[in-house]
Amino acid sequence: MTEAKEDAGQQDAYDYKRLHSYPLIRYSDMSEEMRVEAMELCVTACEKFAANNEAAAKMIKESLDKKFGSSWHCVVGEGYGFDITHEVKNLLYLYFGGSIAVTLWKCS
Repeated sequence: MTEAKEDAGQQDAYDYKRLHSYPLIRYSDMSEEMRVEAMELCVTACEKFAANNEAAAKMIKESLDKKFGSSWHCVVGEGYGFDITHEVKNLLYLYFGGSIAVTLWKCS
């Protein structure tokens, strides 16, 4: 009986992650091209470093610095709030995997 509950719990967790395997953009004022590129980069980093949010944030920041110029900042994690000052048309806030939030912004 316990094994059946465990299997059902694991299946539910798998279904939840599968259901939320796409990025959900909560707010963005970026151009379409920049937003798509940043979103794909966030998905790649979060999948590659699923257990290490710091490494994912570092990968995202360094890639954006190379592609769109320096002064990018990135926060990856769960259960945080933020109040930031950013350049216009350089902010992205999204969820990935159901509970992982990614905030990207540029300020110089």
